[in-house]
Amino acid sequence: MLTVNNLTFSYGKKPLFENLSLEVPEGSICGLLGLNGAGKSTLLYLMSGLLFPRDGAVLFNDVDVSKRLPCTLSNMFIVPEEFELPSMTLAQYMKINAPFYPKFDADKLRRSLEAFDMKVMDVNLQTLSMGQKKKVFLSFALATNVDLLIMDEPTNGLDIPSKSQFRKAVAQSMTDDQTILISTHQIRDIESMLDHLIMLDQSEVLLDCRVADVTEKLTFANYPMSQTPQDALFTQPSALGCQAVTVKKDDEESGEINVEMLFNAALAHRDTVRSLFRK
Repeated sequence: MLTVNNLTFSYGKKPLFENLSLEVPEGSICGLLGLNGAGKSTLLYLMSGLLFPRDGAVLFNDVDVSKRLPCTLSNMFIVPEEFELPSMTLAQYMKINAPFYPKFDADKLRRSLEAFDMKVMDVNLQTLSMGQKKKVFLSFALATNVDLLIMDEPTNGLDIPSKSQFRKAVAQSMTDDQTILISTHQIRDIESMLDHLIMLDQSEVLLDCRVADVTEKLTFANYPMSQTPQDALFTQPSALGCQAVTVKKDDEESGEINVEMLFNAALAHRDTVRSLFRK
């Protein structure tokens, strides 16, 4: 379990987070969403012990991550949005870095690379393109078999087929007790994978719920433009007229969730959405 308790952090005098608390459910694929500047990447670095809070704590399996204990660091892995790979082959990289992760699975690395159509064990990593480097690093991350895998914009730099391959690689790699936390602006790339959502707004938690809770409370549907619901929380044009998010009535089907529209609805009607999903 990953728990954020009354976290306060600032760059300079103005706090970015003040008394922020949330939990990332164990065994979930959780999407962390927010506007630019909401502090998503900073929060990921705090969760992984790369930044240190002014007050409060982040606990992973009841251990403060800021202590950077081997038992914690060997059981979590972060894929940052930007990274560098050294001038060596993947085989050499694996030989050096895999021992830090006791549950590292070389066969899983191979299967993930195969999902990405990659054969690079003996290729110098620095000669790869940006997208190829991302695939290699993601494959290594999945092979660590850590209980907590954190990804910041994992589909950036991937072409359209590779985004589908990414979803396949995660699906075939994830275990029941593993937690994956993904922060992204490219929500449609991972929407079908998620079973939990955390949305930040103005450095506060706007929404924290299971995807199943969303489909119990809200309806996502297409309407002719002349029949746009007056009580819609959010609407946008579509090929059929408009798409709308509304509070679900007893006899309605929820429709397929659209996380992008959900986020916009939550921003437009903060109090209504918070009351629907208050724990």
